[in-house]
Amino acid sequence: MADTLTGPAHQAPDAVPEFPMPRESRCPFDPPPALKELQGRGPLAKVRLWDGSESWLVTRYAEQRALLGDPRVSADTDRPGYPTKASPEAGEGKLSFIMMDDPEHARLRRMVTGPFAVKKVEALRPAVQRIVDGLIDDMLAGPAPVDLVDAFALPIPSLVICELLGVPYEEHEFFQENTKTMVRTTATPEERGAASREVAGYLAKLLGKRVAEPKGDLLSSIAGRVTAGDLTHQQATEMALLLLIAGHETTANMIALGTLALLRHPDQLELLRESDDPRFVAGAVEELLRYLHITHLGRRRAVTEDIEIAGQVIRAGEGVIMVNEIGNRDPEVFADPDRLDLTRDARRHVAFGFGVHQCLGQPLARMELQVVYGTLYKRVPTLKLAAPMEDVRFKNDAFIYGVHELPVSW
Repeated sequence: MADTLTGPAHQAPDAVPEFPMPRESRCPFDPPPALKELQGRGPLAKVRLWDGSESWLVTRYAEQRALLGDPRVSADTDRPGYPTKASPEAGEGKLSFIMMDDPEHARLRRMVTGPFAVKKVEALRPAVQRIVDGLIDDMLAGPAPVDLVDAFALPIPSLVICELLGVPYEEHEFFQENTKTMVRTTATPEERGAASREVAGYLAKLLGKRVAEPKGDLLSSIAGRVTAGDLTHQQATEMALLLLIAGHETTANMIALGTLALLRHPDQLELLRESDDPRFVAGAVEELLRYLHITHLGRRRAVTEDIEIAGQVIRAGEGVIMVNEIGNRDPEVFADPDRLDLTRDARRHVAFGFGVHQCLGQPLARMELQVVYGTLYKRVPTLKLAAPMEDVRFKNDAFIYGVHELPVSW
């Protein structure tokens, strides 16, 4: 396996591990053992993808940050060597500006940065607090056990992003079911394509209504760009689709997965439950983001010019994959990285990426998680898992990791 670090031309095909590695760890919160083994061998390893092509897997924190911040590393899926997640028939296309390079990436991104600025997001905190409290009230007033995903984790970010975008929340079941299909790796190409067209068609109609009758929401702002000629209707639809998916699917999974991790670490849960310091809660969110990473297929890029890094030359036209779940467990950066420690300063994590493509919605995600983690366990101090841990079904079949259901009682 030593040759996998340099990937010479004579390397035998069966010496190159397949990516993604199966999650065989006894702890569902930890990276696969094969990933940790590769990290121990060095910062770079060649891996084989679904189509037989090879890419560089970047396993260590410093090299991930360096490459994510390097302008010679492209997010454009049309670049030679880009390591695609699936075949073109599976419906994997450009998801608006996150799969583009500057200057077009920057031009499109600037159109929607305003509502996600820290001050704008902080202004939403009281409304998010009311949503969280209301959902907890409903849970406590109803029967137990309850599925925390359906009753709590999913409605919070869905309500918030619907309000922000101007999408009627009454349609949440429609877009939630379709986006689940879009991110499920076991869905057929036809199923994923049909789901994507359903949601895109729905958003295209809403955008058309906002062009005719603007309101004070983000969808109207995007529609205004269409009217001004800055965006085509197709570009506007792709942008709205990206914001809708990213705005609820990721945070919902983090709420449920984080709750499960805390229930499995009662000493850490007790620290969070007892603290009234918002700075501690904010720090706990950063540690949970470091410890749990919900996108396990990595940030994928294509190299446009030769890059020398970690004693290796990555050639133009080769692909690189930054797997943040292992970058955030780098022992050279985070002491005892496999331990959940809410007192740790974890702000350097790369859960939201790094460089010009780092997550646009991270201020909103952080605020939502701070409200959730700072409220739920205080208001429901006896919260507990209502099923054996081995019965909890994890989303090993999806691009976004989490749990399908989380039965809890109190």
